[in-house]
Amino acid sequence: MELRPTIDRVQLTYARWLDWGTRLGLVALIGAFLAYVFQLIEAFVPLARLPAWWGLPADRYLALSGVPTGWAWLPLADRGDYLSLLAVTALAMVTVVCYLRILPLHWGRGERLHAAIALAQIVVLVAAASGLIAGRA
Repeated sequence: MELRPTIDRVQLTYARWLDWGTRLGLVALIGAFLAYVFQLIEAFVPLARLPAWWGLPADRYLALSGVPTGWAWLPLADRGDYLSLLAVTALAMVTVVCYLRILPLHWGRGERLHAAIALAQIVVLVAAASGLIAGRA
């Protein structure tokens, strides 16, 4: 008798969404990087200026470049340098999307504890990404 492990539908769904999400995220990262390096999209900070500013302390770089901090970069997502940051953010949110996808599956099967755990993970990840629970120096 051959023993074959059974894989739960929820696990398969999560794995499939994670696989596609990371693949799409990687394609977005590569595309955004190429658009930036080949200057297909205008950057907020010109690529030619970066080498002179790389060695500066962060506060000096921020003052010279005028780049925003925190989530204030979001309106600049159409710029070449910030498009890469948008792709990184999308890739980081793949786990949240996966949990959102399996949440109704757990709920529909009556697995309230699993649904609550998935919801709690979503809340923690979104709160962490938002900066609500960021440490202050």
